[in-house]
Amino acid sequence: MTTLDSLYDDHLQTLRARTDDALAACGFDSLAIHSGRLWMQFLDDQPYPFKVNPHFKSWVPLLDAPDCWILYEPARPIRLLFLQPDDYWHKTPAMPREYWASRFEIIVMREATEARAHLMRLPNCALIGEWQAEYTEWGIAAGNPNTLLDRLHYHRAIKTPYELECMRQASLRGARGHKAAEAAFRAGASEFGIHVEYLRATQHDEASLPYPNIIALNEHAAVLHYQHQERQAPAARRSFLIDAGSEVAGYASDITRTYSAGRDDFQALIDGMDRLQLELCNEVRSGTDYANIHLSAHRRIAGLLRDADVINASAEEALASGLSAVFFPHGIGHLLGLQVHDVSGFTINIEGKQKARPPGHPHLRLTRTLEPGFVVTIEPGLYFIESLLAAARKAPYAGNINWKQVERLKPCGGIRIEDDVACTQGEPENLTRAAFRQIA
Repeated sequence: MTTLDSLYDDHLQTLRARTDDALAACGFDSLAIHSGRLWMQFLDDQPYPFKVNPHFKSWVPLLDAPDCWILYEPARPIRLLFLQPDDYWHKTPAMPREYWASRFEIIVMREATEARAHLMRLPNCALIGEWQAEYTEWGIAAGNPNTLLDRLHYHRAIKTPYELECMRQASLRGARGHKAAEAAFRAGASEFGIHVEYLRATQHDEASLPYPNIIALNEHAAVLHYQHQERQAPAARRSFLIDAGSEVAGYASDITRTYSAGRDDFQALIDGMDRLQLELCNEVRSGTDYANIHLSAHRRIAGLLRDADVINASAEEALASGLSAVFFPHGIGHLLGLQVHDVSGFTINIEGKQKARPPGHPHLRLTRTLEPGFVVTIEPGLYFIESLLAAARKAPYAGNINWKQVERLKPCGGIRIEDDVACTQGEPENLTRAAFRQIA
C-alpha cells in the first residue's frame, strides 16, 4: 500500500503553491488558520463535540486539537502553534510525532492566549476560522475574506495524490463497517444494534464519524436523512438502507447501500439500481458537466420505474413533467474530501463565479465540469415518500403512476446506492467498489 508519508511532501508543496498564489492575488502577506475551539453546551460545563476547521486539517491531520494554529508566510518555514496545556483534569495532548510533524516548526503553547503574540507579528495577515471578538485587537488584516476563500476552495476540488490515498483508505475503513452492518441486519439487529456494529468495525466513535450514520429499516428508508436509531428491532424485516462513511487523516468516505430481507420485487429493484448506478459512475469523465450526470440519473431511474411497472411514462416524459422527481427528489451527488459535502460545488473560476443548477432541480450540490482529481459521489435513489406521493396524486401525471404497485413497495421505504468516484485522465476510479473488492 502507498504510504501517506511518501506522498505528504508533494501535497504540502501543492498547498504552499496554491496559498502563495491566493495570498498574492488578494493582497495579503501571511495567513493564520485556527483549528477551532471547544464550545460549551448551554447552561452546562460540558463542551459540544469538537470538529476541526477543514482548512486546518488540510495542512495537518490533527483532528482533536482545539486552539491550535497554522501560521503561514511564503518562503518561510510553516509554524504550528500546538496547545499543550498543563492540565490535571484532562489528558495532555501528546507532542506530534507522526509522518507530517517534521515538516513544521512546532511551537508549544501552555495557554490558548499565547497565540496572540505570534499572530500580532504576522505581516498583513488574513485569518481563516471562526471569528472571535478579541481578534479585532490582534492586528488581523481580514477575517475569512471571500476573495481568498473562493480561490482556496476552487482548487480544493482537485485532490493531490496524498489526498486521494487518504480517501482510498477511508473507503476501505467504511467498507468494513458496511459489511459488519449488513451482517447485523441479516442477524435481526435493531437500527441501534446495527449502528454499534458499524462503529466497532470501523473503530470510530460518534464524534469522529464524518457525518451521523443513517441506519434505516423498512419504511424509515424513505426519510432521506433519517436521524433516529430505534432500539427495538421491527417485528418484520423487509429492507435496510445504510448511509455511513469513515475518515482517514481528515478525509471522508461517503457510502450508501440498500438490502432486501428476501429475494423479492424490492430486491429486483435494488439489483436494477445497482446496474444503473455503475453506468452513472462510468460517466465520471474529465470534461463532463456534472449536471448532465444528474439528468442522466433521472432518465435511468425513470426507465427502471417503468420496467418495474411503477410508472407508464417514457424516461423523457418522466423527466420533463417532474414525475421522476417524485421518486428521486435529491441530487445525484456532490464533491467529497475534507468535508462530506465539500465546498465550491457551483464555483466555475477562481474569482468565485457561480453556475446555477438546472431548472427544476433545486437540490443538486455540484454543477462544475469535472476535472482529473475531482472526487464525487454518485448516489441515485428511488423512494416511496408519503408527502411526495400525496402531492403526486393531484398532479397531471397521476395517471402515469401504478398506485397499486406503489402501495406494494412503499413498506420497504426506498433505495439508495452511493459510491465515491475519482475523475482521472481516463477511466474513472471507483474508490468504493475497489474497497469492497479488497475486503471480499
